[in-house]
Amino acid sequence: MNTEEFRSNAHELVDWMADYLENLDQYPVKPDIVPGDIKSKLPAGAPSQGEDFKVIFSDFKNIILPGMTHWQHPGFFAYFPANNSEPSILAEMLTATMGAQCMLWLTSPAAEELEERVMEWLRDILGLPKEFIGVIQDSSSSATLVALLSARERKSAFEINRRGFTTADRYRVYTSTQGHSSIDKDVKIAGIGIENLVKIEVDENFAMRTGKLEEAIICDIAAGYIPMAVVSTFGTTSSTAIDPSGEIGTICAKYNCWHHVDASFAGTALMLPGIRDLVPDIGRCDSFVVNPHKWMFTNFDCSAYFIRDRQALINTFSILPEYLKTDADKVVNNYRDWGVPLGRRFRALKLWFVIRTYGISGMQEKIRNHIFYGRWVKDQVLSTPGLELMSPVLFNLVCFRFHPEGMDDEVMLDLYNEKSLQHINSSGKVFLTHTRLDGRYVIRFVAGQTHTSLETIKKGWSFILENI
Repeated sequence: MNTEEFRSNAHELVDWMADYLENLDQYPVKPDIVPGDIKSKLPAGAPSQGEDFKVIFSDFKNIILPGMTHWQHPGFFAYFPANNSEPSILAEMLTATMGAQCMLWLTSPAAEELEERVMEWLRDILGLPKEFIGVIQDSSSSATLVALLSARERKSAFEINRRGFTTADRYRVYTSTQGHSSIDKDVKIAGIGIENLVKIEVDENFAMRTGKLEEAIICDIAAGYIPMAVVSTFGTTSSTAIDPSGEIGTICAKYNCWHHVDASFAGTALMLPGIRDLVPDIGRCDSFVVNPHKWMFTNFDCSAYFIRDRQALINTFSILPEYLKTDADKVVNNYRDWGVPLGRRFRALKLWFVIRTYGISGMQEKIRNHIFYGRWVKDQVLSTPGLELMSPVLFNLVCFRFHPEGMDDEVMLDLYNEKSLQHINSSGKVFLTHTRLDGRYVIRFVAGQTHTSLETIKKGWSFILENI
């Protein structure tokens, strides 16, 4: 493909992209297919000769597109949003065009300096302490792993990186029973061992009981374990519960534990001063992660990781072979030393485009609206017979279930809600997901797409009630 062909094909793609964004509601939000349907339409082997772009693009539209779940669809109320926006898409196009490898300042100076500045912007937008320094990771899973590895090395005086584990390194990590599954995964990857992840009970609002946390730490110390880290959550996945980070920070300081705050989704709401007032001590932690690729209109992947002890981070990950040494190393941030991978994408560009396009006030307005939509849905649940609210509504996630009159057996209620959810999702009009709270099957409704409006929320909610 030469440059002129590229130009022509790119114009065709951009026209298609704009049409797609304008007409998303004409697609089924979730495809009606079974495993293997798409693969069966693809040749068993790669083509021996190059194919024309128009043929490839036609196959995309006819084979791939019908098998996609459309996350930006106005009827997508599942999981947490992985929203994007027009400025973010445009920035991704530029990033792909440049094809830059941004591991060192030298390999892409503007990428490093833009990331440094944008992370300072984001830190201030969210009201985090000035002493935090930030770096963009690919996901919260990676960010939490980075936090646990940094905690492990600081606790061992960086000896585990040198000599590996010994029988004396009996480390413990703590999180609530509502902590994200990525914490379990990261504990295994970090070599701590899943048996050393201690799950702490939650209260009636699904937030960590700090008294139980301290009890667990005391018991572990008495048994010869070494408390290493606590992962608290600002906005759990199942219900957006908020762990008392200030109290947890005090306990961590008392027992010399690293405190990492997972604010992957709900952390975006901290750009609202009223939300920050609810958690004035959330900055009392060693590290903090929020995902602009969830609720800040920025394409996946873009996970903002903030840390207080920059040197602990660098000492944990720094590797300096001769071929990566540069004259600027002592005066710049070489982000290849700030996480697991050596290679890095230019993620800061799309976040920069988004923040500049919307401005702080524009982003705040969208987040306020989304929270209002969540409260509107909550009011519908509370005022509709046969519906039951299953957790507090703190942001824009509403957990509810159908509870028909006279049906009080929990097993039957679980089955009824599971079948109702399957029926609703099979329509292709809306898409919801479920969780379990207190062991009960619960349906989750999330209002958080970039262009979600009250009209689309009302339309989706009406469909749900009409198709129970």
